[in-house]
Amino acid sequence: MILYGIILNMGEISLDDAIKNNGLTQLDSIYIIIERNNYELKLFNNSTLIKTYKAIFGKNNSMVKTSSKDYVTPIGNYKICNIKENSKYHKFFQLDYPNKNDAAEGFKRDYINEQEYKSIISSLDSNNCPYAKTKLGADIGIQGIGEYNFIFKNLPFTYNWTNGSIAISNEDIDELYRVVKIGTVVVINY
Repeated sequence: MILYGIILNMGEISLDDAIKNNGLTQLDSIYIIIERNNYELKLFNNSTLIKTYKAIFGKNNSMVKTSSKDYVTPIGNYKICNIKENSKYHKFFQLDYPNKNDAAEGFKRDYINEQEYKSIISSLDSNNCPYAKTKLGADIGIQGIGEYNFIFKNLPFTYNWTNGSIAISNEDIDELYRVVKIGTVVVINY
């Protein structure tokens, strides 16, 4: 089964080749669109699709994230607010989840209390990553696979295993690491 996955992955081109194939020499205005239903992370430069990566998501396939322990990958518009070069999962690009919309919806639906809501809003207003110690949590991002990279990247089927983060292979996150920065827009669709 892993051998079949290796064969499937052999046709993947590098980011450098993808940039050249699009007639570009550099990327100057990137953003990421994630399609949960297609298990894809797409890297765009302006309106040009540069490269598509295979992605894995949270264990729970629900459309609405209600707590830090529900293992749901949130849907919405986010930005990268922190980049960790050394993480349990190789590299980690933390998203500003919960953003102001998530916090407002969580407060409205009683997922979080008023103090938690104010803490999230205050951290976002200060251009920090969201305050993490709320019922919604905040440790969601784009990550590598870590030590089990060889196995998980070569599975010929999808197996959602994360806490709600978006996982791509260690090699793929290394490619993205070269072009993403704090403030890069990430849109997560169902």
